[in-house]
Amino acid sequence: MSLKRANVNKKNYPVILKMSGVLTILTILLVITYHIPSVADNNEHKEENMAEKYNAQTVEVILQRHYLDGEISEETIEETIWSMEDFWSFYEDWQLVDQNEQKIIFMKELNDISPLLKMNGYFGLSEDGILNIYNGKPNDNEVIQSFFQVNTSRLKSHLRDELLKGIPVSSKDHYLEVIKMVEEYAIKEL
Repeated sequence: MSLKRANVNKKNYPVILKMSGVLTILTILLVITYHIPSVADNNEHKEENMAEKYNAQTVEVILQRHYLDGEISEETIEETIWSMEDFWSFYEDWQLVDQNEQKIIFMKELNDISPLLKMNGYFGLSEDGILNIYNGKPNDNEVIQSFFQVNTSRLKSHLRDELLKGIPVSSKDHYLEVIKMVEEYAIKEL
């Protein structure tokens, strides 16, 4: 039996090597693509197993922030409680509102105006002379908060004009300053 030597053209070596490299890269990409989700799944299962092993409890935590302007924002997070002592110390600045086995609600009163007001709040007067804060310019009529009725006949003309156009709420101090300034012209009920 005689062995025949394959006739390999040396000119084809670079093409074969390039194809071999491309196949290697494709193989690596396929392995990575199919392996990554299984790693994430394993990490999720490991955390669940650790939570069971150490009697950890997963709860829904709702954080309510109450702002000076009456706005309330809510943030919901899922939290795994590994140590009750650590959990309660983490939320020591919050007031407990309600709790059960699945959900814990905390509330915090903030000495500030809401982000909505800072971004898009305007003081203005309604047609019947009520001092309001609007989401956008007063002519949009989207009232966020109402305060008191203003005696518009006593109101200084430049202040009245500014309120009709809309005075932007830029900060907590500005918010309080405008309320105090316009309060001088409030109609006092007997």
